[in-house]
Amino acid sequence: MSLSLTLFSHKFLPKVRPNLVLALFGLLVSGIILIYTYQRDVGNAMTHFIWKQAKLQSIGTNVPRPLKDVLLTEPKPKPGRTIFFLETTRIVRPKPEMMNNMLQLTARQACAIESAALHNPTFEVFVLFAGPTYSYPENSSQHQQPIIDAILSYKNVQLRQLNLRRYATGTPIEDWVKYGELFSSRFPIHHVSDLLRLITLYRYGGIYLDMDVVLLRSMEDVPLNYAGVESYTHVANGVLSMAPTGFGHEFAKSCLLDFQQQFDGDAWGHNGPGVITRVAQRICGTTNMSLMLEDRTRCQGFKVFNHTAFYAVSYTDWRHFFQPQYLQQTLARTKNSYLVHVWNQVSKVFHIKVGSRTAYGKYAEKNCPRAYAAAAKDKS
Repeated sequence: MSLSLTLFSHKFLPKVRPNLVLALFGLLVSGIILIYTYQRDVGNAMTHFIWKQAKLQSIGTNVPRPLKDVLLTEPKPKPGRTIFFLETTRIVRPKPEMMNNMLQLTARQACAIESAALHNPTFEVFVLFAGPTYSYPENSSQHQQPIIDAILSYKNVQLRQLNLRRYATGTPIEDWVKYGELFSSRFPIHHVSDLLRLITLYRYGGIYLDMDVVLLRSMEDVPLNYAGVESYTHVANGVLSMAPTGFGHEFAKSCLLDFQQQFDGDAWGHNGPGVITRVAQRICGTTNMSLMLEDRTRCQGFKVFNHTAFYAVSYTDWRHFFQPQYLQQTLARTKNSYLVHVWNQVSKVFHIKVGSRTAYGKYAEKNCPRAYAAAAKDKS
């Protein structure tokens, strides 16, 4: 400022050439114009940037996001205080297109998950999807999944994905999984599921449940380390519990080693119920199921429940869940059960029907009310 006054003082002007004064004045005006133009351009650029970001964010809400990896994301499963479900149908030949790997659950699967969350509020419920799985954000215009919203309304439910080879890292079966023998199986989806439930219980302990069950009451106070018989010859693997440390962890390790050593890709149940049965027989020192049921101390604390606990309605009677004439009979058979297993492999064509007078309809109405209500909008 003082320099400008000096330059234009009356005393100084006579000593300066007129063209120099004009040049200085021109520079001053040009500078003002440049500053104004710069500020205007920056302002316009910032406005455009903010508009563009807002537009991208708006578009971004309609872009599917991958589910978070169970090994990398908090919260992680609580050891010994988590119920696990597995979805493995996309583990074999997953399609590369994102839209073909979107998160999907049937109403019956959601009922299993909700019933676990409802009756076991102090347990975490983790649903693990094997393979890449994507979902739309809740605020997306594409998010129209009342079934998913029904289960996520429970604070103890978490949806995660896993990578099989990474998930097996650090377990006794890590190298065997890398060799790829598992994928030569005639029943790869089932055998991957059989393996993943064992890896999961080896890692975290807790409870594994098939996705075609409905819990009828709490299992929070049932001591860990148990399974249930499905028949007079086999301990089933649709309900499994193992403690995260001690005996339970060693039991899980023994199951993984048996899975690897006895693996038979041509036999449907050999690597599932077969594994649990063989390991239980070795631990209990008998092949007699009656002795396993009667004497828990014989099995070093491993509890083998009789069929009424989890499989009161047998595989051959699966229609009793879905036909009205068997309603009262089926409810009576399962009145002391912890859960019912509805044998999805043969019963999957039957959906939840709101208002249905069937045993399954009554189980759903009482034990998974939100999925039951959402089923009115979903035909699965």
